[in-house]
Amino acid sequence: MSDYHPSSYSDGTGGYCVEVSEGRATQLRDTQNRDLGTVRVHASEWTAALLDAVRTK
Repeated sequence: MSDYHPSSYSDGTGGYCVEVSEGRATQLRDTQNRDLGTVRVHASEWTAALLDAVRTK
């Protein structure tokens, strides 16, 4: 699981530099600090968090 893509919240100009890799688990990393590691959550937990964020927006 190494196919990262810019998050939809990344603006392409160096701001909000978050990359996401999706699969059975979702991984997030800071583009400018990749050596600091990743945050990994199960895909169903990630989906639930996103749905909750949209509902409470």
